[in-house]
Amino acid sequence: MRSLTAEEYAEAFKSFLDHSTEHQCMDEFNKEEMPNIVAGLGNGKSTINVLGVGSGTGEQDLKMIRIMQAAHPGILIDNEIIEPNPQHVAAYKELVNQAPDLQNVSFLWHQLTSLEYEQQVKEKGAHKKFDFIHMIQMLYRVEDIPNAIKFFHSCLDHHGKLLIIILSDSSGWASLWKKYRHCLPSTDSGHYITSNGITDVLKRLGVDYHVYEFPSGWDITECFIEGDPVGGRMMDFLTGTKNFLGTAPPGLRRQLQEALCQPECSSKKDGRIIFSNNLSMIVVES
Repeated sequence: MRSLTAEEYAEAFKSFLDHSTEHQCMDEFNKEEMPNIVAGLGNGKSTINVLGVGSGTGEQDLKMIRIMQAAHPGILIDNEIIEPNPQHVAAYKELVNQAPDLQNVSFLWHQLTSLEYEQQVKEKGAHKKFDFIHMIQMLYRVEDIPNAIKFFHSCLDHHGKLLIIILSDSSGWASLWKKYRHCLPSTDSGHYITSNGITDVLKRLGVDYHVYEFPSGWDITECFIEGDPVGGRMMDFLTGTKNFLGTAPPGLRRQLQEALCQPECSSKKDGRIIFSNNLSMIVVES
């Protein structure tokens, strides 16, 4: 067994997105809460400075930018992006090139990890401040999570906001990681972090925050169909392992499949197995 490469991870992640309501869940949050969250940004300045940390292929970034444009018509948006995966950066740039409605938005990509960006900022000694920073579903891949949150919070301008989107403690992932961790292979290089782990850090930092909970599901039915290529890719995503179903010891494979069916992880709906992918949206004040 071996861990996924960056390319393999991007492919496995796509199979997850195709079968989950992750993006619909974020759309719900964007519609219900984001207009209020971004209404006070920029504090009357002519430019709103935005930083996306681990922005992936940019779909969520652009949705949030459009909400900012609607809330602040005519204002300039200076959008910087930290994203280490070259495939993701290329896809994001392509998305921007195809968008006709981003005239007042400038884009600057840093093809770096969040830690490399932090080190670069500290070496330069110049600390650019941002009105809005978001870290969407990316802290699993960060080594020192408390330090990352502390650093990016320090990059906020007065009245700025930091948005962290992370798996909820009510999600199947939380149960899987706490109760069935022994079913996961050591090749899974991600960190098992959920909302409570983040709010603990924020409490220690003594900052104000608000948590919004949104339900989301992931149809994992194919993971139980022998030889199904989609199920194989989804299991690769779930375990962070290349060809998990083909290379894992049969006992481990069976244990994990049994764990995924437990009621604290998933539910049955119309004969399909829906893994709970509930999200917490945490808005942190500067």
